[in-house]
Amino acid sequence: MSTITLPDRLSLTEKIIFAIPLFGRIAKEVSYGPEENLYYALATFLCLWGCSALLFGLPGLYLPALGLVPVIWLALLAITRG
Repeated sequence: MSTITLPDRLSLTEKIIFAIPLFGRIAKEVSYGPEENLYYALATFLCLWGCSALLFGLPGLYLPALGLVPVIWLALLAITRG
């Protein structure tokens, strides 16, 4: 396992995101780690979503998709702003 070298000064947003226990570690690995960490994080997200669908049935499939609606809206707004 290699260590990640962080920049000397992090923005306030990065400090807040990296302070979240599990999500912050994943975000730090994706931001400053090797290139393939993004694909591992996406695969982990999809596997957890699939496990939730197996465990909870249709609500486990629909509720994460419903929770991602604001993320998609922000992505669309970012695309349209250029």
